[in-house]
Amino acid sequence: MLDYGFGNIRSAQRALQRAGADVEVTADPETALHADGLVVPGVGAFAACMAGLRAVRGEIVIGKLVRRLNAPVLPHMGWNTVTAPAGSRLLSGIGGDARFYFVHSYAATSLPLPASPVMTPPLITWATHGERFIAAVENGPLCATQFHPEKSGDAGAALLSNWLESVR
Repeated sequence: MLDYGFGNIRSAQRALQRAGADVEVTADPETALHADGLVVPGVGAFAACMAGLRAVRGEIVIGKLVRRLNAPVLPHMGWNTVTAPAGSRLLSGIGGDARFYFVHSYAATSLPLPASPVMTPPLITWATHGERFIAAVENGPLCATQFHPEKSGDAGAALLSNWLESVR
């Protein structure tokens, strides 16, 4: 787990440990780059989050393409359903009526990637709050969620277990 001075590290760490993970918290980019799986917990204060990520060179490890949501109420705070793509390993076995806990004002609304002969297109899970936005992305063992799995009850616990299986 990448410790960049922000985010809900302890609750994410506990949720991953309950799901069976051996969690190491680190601010070292080299350690993060060589982890079997990497969790970068989010935070509602986007500017502070980015400053913290840059302080530990986290932008080298992850990239973000986000903008402020076009919604009548921000932040988007509360429970919402998601629409998972066929073949999603992250959301495998989790019913379509499952709800996940969101707290955010910014989101990616597209994922423009050029065609690549060496990389398959990612699987994208969508949610809607004012507009459609990316709720999760999967590309092999690389997964990212806009919502908080560690605060999403049984659905979040199942998602974390699915992710752990994908990196084992």
